[in-house]
Amino acid sequence: MTDTQIDFRRAKYLTSAPDISFLPADVGVEVAFAGRSNAGKSSALNTMTDQKGLARTSKTPGRTQMINLFEVAEGRRLVDLPGYGFAQVPLEMKKKWQKALAEYLEKRQCLQGLVVLMDCRHPLKDLDVNMIRWGIAADLPVLVLLTKADKLKQNVKQKTLRDVKAEVKDFGGDITVQLFSSLKGTGRGEAIRIISGWLTAEDELELEAE
Repeated sequence: MTDTQIDFRRAKYLTSAPDISFLPADVGVEVAFAGRSNAGKSSALNTMTDQKGLARTSKTPGRTQMINLFEVAEGRRLVDLPGYGFAQVPLEMKKKWQKALAEYLEKRQCLQGLVVLMDCRHPLKDLDVNMIRWGIAADLPVLVLLTKADKLKQNVKQKTLRDVKAEVKDFGGDITVQLFSSLKGTGRGEAIRIISGWLTAEDELELEAE
């Protein structure tokens, strides 16, 4: 297998869609980012791509209200899904987001990997566990990013990392857990390496078959 890594700094905004019917054709490869409304998804995407304004960030949780697509290479896309959890928005809007999220996860055939982000100070809430288990059931590799790692002391965050790894091991499936900090850049290189592998897996299989 080749060691192919995509240059995430070349990422560009592609489109936003209220639901999957407005998305581009279901071809190529996509990796989706999911997490609670306060998990720091947009900040993580900006850190990985080294672009401060690629994904919109806000101090108000729940800013991501649509399915946002970013192209990192031809036919290779990162997908910022609507945040789940306790965003301060009307119930009807929450239901709309949840429907769009569920439809994308269940029906998008080009989805090849799932990144689940959670605040390392409050990991593995019920909705996070549900998201991870959904990824496993869909036979997708899952990368768990424990965000805001800079908020904890070294011994505490290492214990959190060990505890989360131990708990998700019982879920089965292909799950990787790592610490991540958008502020400090902690875990950026490793996350990019893993996601690049998912985005280029089909290319590598074709090379091996030749």
